[in-house]
Amino acid sequence: MSGERQPVHTGGCQCGAVRYALFSALTDASICHCRMCQKAFGSYFAPLADVPLSDFVLTRGQLSTFRSSAAVERGFCSSCGTPLSFRYVDEPKIAIALGSLDHPDRVPLTKQYGIEGKIPFLPAFDLPGAATEDSSTEVHLEQIASANYQHPDHDTATWPPAGATP
Repeated sequence: MSGERQPVHTGGCQCGAVRYALFSALTDASICHCRMCQKAFGSYFAPLADVPLSDFVLTRGQLSTFRSSAAVERGFCSSCGTPLSFRYVDEPKIAIALGSLDHPDRVPLTKQYGIEGKIPFLPAFDLPGAATEDSSTEVHLEQIASANYQHPDHDTATWPPAGATP
């Protein structure tokens, strides 16, 4: 069918329960070292790139989400736990986890964010860098600080705290 739009990229989770297609090129391919991204990915950093939300189409399954702060929603597969996306809920774009692409080697990194959380023994990436406070809006920073639903970096007797509503 020559009239159908062809995806620029495709990808999905580790178990295959969630698949997606992207209908425009990814932009701002970066790694984020902030503590929230470290925890969300279970890694030293999160590799992400943006696409307009209107060009992100689920082709199989459903994206489960976790609201890690008042500003941010993170998408993942509820079957295998693969991190798939990051999104400021008030913006018309979504950041895709680059490792979930079928061909992640086709998206070269251009920048790094959250460098205040960078693990000291990681190699020096030859990319420009910005601290989270320098690359997020004041509103987003205030929302993240005022309503942070991410589990802290220590054991707790109960979670979430009373009154927390993602």
